[in-house]
Amino acid sequence: MASFNRVILLGNVTRDPELRYISSGTAVTDVGLAVNDRRKDGKTGEWIEETTFVDVTLWGRTAEIAGEYVTKGSPLLIEGRLKLDTWEKDGKKNSKLRVVCERMQLLGSRGEGSRGGKPRVAAGRGEPQADEAFSQATDFGDDGPSGGASPSDDDIPF
Repeated sequence: MASFNRVILLGNVTRDPELRYISSGTAVTDVGLAVNDRRKDGKTGEWIEETTFVDVTLWGRTAEIAGEYVTKGSPLLIEGRLKLDTWEKDGKKNSKLRVVCERMQLLGSRGEGSRGGKPRVAAGRGEPQADEAFSQATDFGDDGPSGGASPSDDDIPF
């Protein structure tokens, strides 16, 4: 039987990311994401706001970008997969469902919760990304990439 594990979330970051590195030198950070849902109550007809809090783990260059540009309150788009963590503590089995981020898009600009000046896009999947290529490929104005020239495939870091 085939399976498909894909999650796309749009929400606000609940705490500043704390960037750390594992023994292999790979960057990792965890962020909390608050995702709001609005629905109409069938009985009363009133609108009900529900917030779901989701833990998201980011790896590699994506984690480094989040550590640099993401702050509490930043709007963030995450694409990834669900992962069930299980552990035992004091003889009791515990589990927690989290999202492992494979792609991230920063949606805010300065003054909207992020430290960056313009919206930036970061691709995941562990590919290394040069800061200059990242800046060129994601610094878009109303008319496309800065400088008016279209980026080549080599200029885009994802």
